[in-house]
Amino acid sequence: MIKKSLLKLLWLYQRFFTLIGFGSCRYYPTCSEYAKWQFEQNSIFYALYHSFLRILRCNQLFDGGVEYPYLQHFKQKPSQLSINSIKYWLVPKEEQSFFIIKNFTYEGQ
Repeated sequence: MIKKSLLKLLWLYQRFFTLIGFGSCRYYPTCSEYAKWQFEQNSIFYALYHSFLRILRCNQLFDGGVEYPYLQHFKQKPSQLSINSIKYWLVPKEEQSFFIIKNFTYEGQ
């Protein structure tokens, strides 16, 4: 319930506030997209913490660049996935954590 509300707020921000001048981000994916991916894949507290840190770094004191969110734990077992249900690709970072990279050919919701 809380995750859905936060994702809806992010959706509203991405649709409307970027039209009136907000939304110049120094990172790829943008801070709002980063937060969206975090909330879709991780727990609320983990996503809030890392999204907040990312927003704090989005200023002239930091270089910016490419910074993908991390996944700490799998939600679905790989045997439950089909090629049409893959929204994000997971690239290994360390032993039990992965970078989350969006699949641009995803045809789901």
